[in-house]
Amino acid sequence: MSSAFPPSPLKPLLSEISSLLKQRKETVSIAETASGGLISASLLSTPGASAFYKGGLTLYTLESRVAFAGWTQEDIEKYKGPTPGVVAGLAENVRSKLGSTYTVCESGTAGPTGGSTRNRTPGYVALAVAAEQGTFTREVETARGGDREANMVAFATEGLQLLREVIKGEAKL
Repeated sequence: MSSAFPPSPLKPLLSEISSLLKQRKETVSIAETASGGLISASLLSTPGASAFYKGGLTLYTLESRVAFAGWTQEDIEKYKGPTPGVVAGLAENVRSKLGSTYTVCESGTAGPTGGSTRNRTPGYVALAVAAEQGTFTREVETARGGDREANMVAFATEGLQLLREVIKGEAKL
């Protein structure tokens, strides 16, 4: 019986990532915003996830970032939307608190509405993976317009692809 969850674009990534993490005895934690917990839920749907999954946070609001990710009132006042710097800071903070080998973070604009700047356009996502060797970042535009659900799946896919590249030593700082 085939399950509709996790979404089909994530399944091959999850299989490869979980195998790599288990083989290497490494761990992952998640700090996600616009994907709303999809990355964590997808990883947890993988048999044996307890061997590699350290925990995750859905930091959708600025208040949650203050409460759980080390943000200050100054960070909120300076916030201009998702950027590589924002996700790098969130990933590094969560990695240090949970003690994982890697932390994946994404923050984007899922839609259907957005703003006038690039990082507030539906389909934009900033990604980071914090690891011992540094924090890897990437910006992606999904080309899915204001389709909120499609963007959420695309954001999760892009985050897992970056994680896979970092694990395999293929990502560039």
